[in-house]
Amino acid sequence: MASEPISRLHFLLIPLLAPGHTIPMIDMAKLLVQRPNVVVTIVTTPLNAIRYGPNLQQHINSGLPVRFLELPFPAAEAGLPEGCESADALPGLHLLPNFSVAIGMLQERLEQRFESLDPRPSCIISDRYMLWTADTATKYEIPRIIFDGMSCFKQLCTHHLYASKVLDGLPDSEPFVLPGLPHQIEITKVQLPQEFNPVDLATREQLERAREPELRAYGLVINSFEELEQEYVNELKKLKNGRVWCLGPSSLINNNDFGKVIRGNGTSINEQRILNWLDSKESGSVIYVCFGSSSQVIPPQLVELGLGLEASNHPFIWVIRAGDRAKEIEEWIIETGFEERMKDRGLLIRDWAPQLLILSHPSTGGFLTHCGWNSILEGVCAGVPLITWPQFADQFLNEKQAIQVLGIGMAVGAQQVVHWGIEDKFGVMVKSEQVSNAIRKMMDIGTEGNERRKKAKLLAKVANKAIEEGGSSYKNLTLLIQDIMELAKAKSH
Repeated sequence: MASEPISRLHFLLIPLLAPGHTIPMIDMAKLLVQRPNVVVTIVTTPLNAIRYGPNLQQHINSGLPVRFLELPFPAAEAGLPEGCESADALPGLHLLPNFSVAIGMLQERLEQRFESLDPRPSCIISDRYMLWTADTATKYEIPRIIFDGMSCFKQLCTHHLYASKVLDGLPDSEPFVLPGLPHQIEITKVQLPQEFNPVDLATREQLERAREPELRAYGLVINSFEELEQEYVNELKKLKNGRVWCLGPSSLINNNDFGKVIRGNGTSINEQRILNWLDSKESGSVIYVCFGSSSQVIPPQLVELGLGLEASNHPFIWVIRAGDRAKEIEEWIIETGFEERMKDRGLLIRDWAPQLLILSHPSTGGFLTHCGWNSILEGVCAGVPLITWPQFADQFLNEKQAIQVLGIGMAVGAQQVVHWGIEDKFGVMVKSEQVSNAIRKMMDIGTEGNERRKKAKLLAKVANKAIEEGGSSYKNLTLLIQDIMELAKAKSH
C-alpha cells in the first residue's frame, strides 16, 4: 500500500558474472547488511551461488538479512555448454557473444521474480556491464546505482577523454597529457582502455552503448576511499550531482584468515602450507606475483616472467594461471626443472590463490601485479608497494595512479595494452631482464625504495580507518542509505 511506512530498505545487487566483478560486490553486500534495517539480495545463478556461498555463509549464519536470488542460467538457449555460468568458465572467447546473450536473458527471469521479493526492492546496485538493469529500474520506478569496480581517477580520465576530443588524429604511440586532471600525467593512445583504443572483439559503438545507461544512472558507488584520491573524488562529484559514494576498500570487511581465504575458487595448495612457507622467510623479503582472475598471459611471456623471478634472487610466490594453455607452461616448468631449481626460493600456485592472506603476511614485501583495480586496492590495504605490469582495460591508467599520484609503484616497462583475447597477436612484450631489474629496484633499501614502502604503509593505515565507524567510507555508506531512504519515503507518500 502506498501509505505503508518504510521500515526496511532492500538493496538488490546485480554483479556481472565474473570473479573480479562479483567478489567486490559480495564484500559490499556484507558492508550494507551490517547496518540496521537493511536487507540485501545478490542476484546470481546456481553455480555462482555454490562458488561464492562460503563467502557469505558467516553472515547468513549470524542472522544478517543477506541472501542470493538464484536465476536459472540460460546456457543451452544461448548456445553455451552447460556449466558456463561465469566469464572465466568459458572454454573459448568465441563464446563471449553467446555469454552476453545469456546475461541479457536474465532480465526476464529477474522480472518474473521481482514482485515476490519481500520487502520490495528500494534500489538496484548493478555492474556497469549489466546494461538491462537500467530498463528494469525504470520499469519498477526505483533508483539504479552503478558499481563500476574502478577508481575515481579512472572515471575522471574517461569523462575528460570523451569530452575533450584530445585523441582525434593523434598517432598511436605519441605521448599526450591526460586532459582535465589535477596531476600532469602522460600516456599514449595504445595504453588506453578499449573504448579509446578499440579492437575487433568489441566495437567502439558497443562500448559507447554501455555508456548511455551509465549517464542515466542515479549515482555511482566506488570501491575506493576518499583519502586515496580526494581531488579526483571532488571532481567526479561535481560531474555527478554529488552522488558518488566511495565505500571501500570493501575487501577489508574480510578481517580474519577464514574471510581472506574463501573468496573465489579453492586453491591448489593448502593455505597452511602457504603460511608455513611465508613464515620461513624474512620480513618484507617475498615478491608476490599474480595477474588477476581474467588476464590471459601467453606461455612464452610467462616463461620470461619465470626467468626474471629466478634472476632477481628474491624469494617469490608465483600464481600461474594459463587457462586452456596451462599444459604448455607446465611442460616448460618440468622440462627445464624450474620448480625443482626454485624449491627453496619460490612457491608456485596454480590457478587460484588466497591473495588477501598472502599480501597481509609480514614476509610479503612487494606485489608484482597486472594493475586490476581490485588488486591495486588489496596491495594498498596490505601496505605493500607495487611492481606494475598492466595488461588491458583500465590497467595502464591504474599504473599511472599508483606510480605518479600515490608514489607506491615501480613499472616493469610494459608499453602498450595487450588486448584481452588476442594476446598471441602481441607476443612477448616484457623481457626477463626488465622483470628482474624492476624487482631489484623495488626491494632496494635505498632512499627511493624506503620512501615507497613508507607511503604504502601509511596508505594501509588510512584505508583501514576508512571503513571503521567514523571513517570516510563508513560515513559515505550512511549517506547512501539515508539518500535511498528519503527517496523511498517520498515515493510512499
